Amino acid sequence: MANAREALLDSALAELAHRPWSAVRMADLAAAARVSRQTLYNEFGSKDGLARALARREADAYLQGVRRLLAAPAPPERNLVAVAEWIVARAAVRPLLRALLTGDWNERLPHPRPARPGARPAPVPAQRRADLGPPAPGELVAQTAACAGEGWATGCELAVRVALSHVVAPALPGDAQCAEPESWSPMTPAITRLIETILSVETTSPRKTMP
Repeated sequence: MANAREALLDSALAELAHRPWSAVRMADLAAAARVSRQTLYNEFGSKDGLARALARREADAYLQGVRRLLAAPAPPERNLVAVAEWIVARAAVRPLLRALLTGDWNERLPHPRPARPGARPAPVPAQRRADLGPPAPGELVAQTAACAGEGWATGCELAVRVALSHVVAPALPGDAQCAEPESWSPMTPAITRLIETILSVETTSPRKTMP
C-alpha cells in the first residue's frame, strides 16, 4: 500500500496549503487520494499519526536533498554553500520544513509529537518509525552535519546554522526585516560569500579538513 500511503500524504500536504490543520478532514483526504477511509486509518491509525508521518517524510526528503547536494562533483566547500542556499530557498516555500528546522510551529500546521507511551505499535513499518516523533531542530541539524562525513561535519553545521539564521530573520534591502514568507528573498550574496570565505580559511590548514 506504499502508493496509497504516498497519495494520502500528498493530499494532506496539498490541503495544508489552503486551510489550517485543524480544518483538514480525514474523509476529504481519503476522497482526494481515491482510497477508502479504512485504508487511511489502516496506514496512519489516526489524524495524529498522519501528522507524524507528514513530518517524518518532510525530514527524510530534506536529508535526501542534502546528501544529493553534498555528493555533487564540486569542491566540498562549494557544496556546503549550495546546501545553505538550498535550505533557505526550500524553507521559504515549505512551512512544515521551516517548522522542523526552527521549532516555530504556528496554528496552521500540525505539531506532531511521539505516540503516547504504551500505545499499540502500528502495523505499518513506516508508521512505526513515524510514531517515534519528528526530529527536534537540534537533532535535525546534527543529522544534516553527519551527511557531510567526519571531515566536513563542522563545516556543514556552520553552513546550516548560517542558513537558519537567514530563515529565522531574512535580510532584505536596507536591512529591513520581514516575517512574511511570501516576501522572503533568496539568501543574499553577502551571506554566500561569508560562508565561502570562512570555509576557505578553515581548509587552508595542512590537514585540509575542518577541525
